[in-house]
Amino acid sequence: MPAQTAAAEAEPVRDDLIWTVPNLISMFRLLMVPVFAFLIVAEHDYWALGVLALCGVTDFLDGYLARSLGQVSELGARLDPAADRLFILSTLLGLAWRDFIPWWLVGVIVARDVLLVAMIPYLKRLHLESLPVHFLGKAATFNLLYAFPLILLGEGTSTLADVARPLGWAFAWWGVALYWWAGALYVRQLRGMLRAQRAAQPAALRPAVLP
Repeated sequence: MPAQTAAAEAEPVRDDLIWTVPNLISMFRLLMVPVFAFLIVAEHDYWALGVLALCGVTDFLDGYLARSLGQVSELGARLDPAADRLFILSTLLGLAWRDFIPWWLVGVIVARDVLLVAMIPYLKRLHLESLPVHFLGKAATFNLLYAFPLILLGEGTSTLADVARPLGWAFAWWGVALYWWAGALYVRQLRGMLRAQRAAQPAALRPAVLP
């Protein structure tokens, strides 16, 4: 937490920044979600693979540019995870539709996002829209975004496919594990904040005593 606090102080989040380069990159990634969904369903696998690879690069690039250019914004903090989750969801559905991954794996990953949605009413008690993105959550997203192109590339009979297939599934299992680990940390963080709120409430409600 101290490291996160220090990072937040070093990189103030501004709510007046909209048309920045990092935000435009995140918007581009959002626009690519339906494009990828069409390509994978239409079985244009190499084009879908290219879109996945491009969006994997932009996922790193928007965060890096936001920090290096001092353009960390409230909009960017919302766009980036939204684009990540939509891309992961569309990729999962597309790969499951093509029988490249089992449907139960889709359920395992989506269930973690359902858990985070269930936390929203408790966040509102704390007057928060969301919790800060944990580095484990980002690591999980990177693993999953790397896993999907490799799994798609592994659906073949070439030597490259034979190499890509185990690598893709290794990234996938690590990604799922980190995804749920990050989810558990979010739950723990929220519980700690709710406990602190309850502990502070009686003192806040106590009438002031004049000296």
